[in-house]
Amino acid sequence: MTGLSVYVVIPGYNEAATIADVVRGVRPYATPLVVDDGSSDGTADEAARAGAHVVRLNLNRGYEGALDAGVAEAARLGADAVVTFDADGQFDPLDLDAVIRPIAADEADLVLGQRARAARFGEALFNVYSRTRFGIDDFLCGLKGFRIELYRRFGRFDIGYSINTELAMFSVLDGARVATVPVRIRARESGPPRFGSGFRANRKLFRALRHAVCMDARARFGMAAQS
Repeated sequence: MTGLSVYVVIPGYNEAATIADVVRGVRPYATPLVVDDGSSDGTADEAARAGAHVVRLNLNRGYEGALDAGVAEAARLGADAVVTFDADGQFDPLDLDAVIRPIAADEADLVLGQRARAARFGEALFNVYSRTRFGIDDFLCGLKGFRIELYRRFGRFDIGYSINTELAMFSVLDGARVATVPVRIRARESGPPRFGSGFRANRKLFRALRHAVCMDARARFGMAAQS
């Protein structure tokens, strides 16, 4: 859709039931790159048949580890920009146009999808912090787009509890141009949610919030020390 080389990185763990439709939905907008996160079903084969570039991980690394592997592969392949996207059918590929366009038009370095509401208490609490601190409602949405330069400077997805927020927060703190776009969320078609559910999900979200606050504080302290 643009002169940019854009890869959509899609981590998938046992998502054979949905991944082909997701890949076919992504293909009109950018190059789909699926990371098969040690699946025991046919996720990788279904993705490849649907036209995705596939990275196969022998061991399950979790959501952040799979993202890290996928974005690293996109960078190796010469991507100018990357969009992160879920494999479970919840995101609407039609929203990719709105995410990619500000980057292609050189209006933004980072584009954050914004959901209409938080699905869990932990997400709502994180949103209160990010809204108060940065004026951004939803750092946790898995639909994000960014220039590959931001990954080369700040990329880190595999620490286990940032939930795809660290690159975005470092970029915002560094003064990157940020755009936000509303995105639609559809009913999940298969498997457990990527955050887990109930107490386990909220515990992970609380850890992500604690990590974000500490990271923010360290960055502000460093900037104050330099001034």
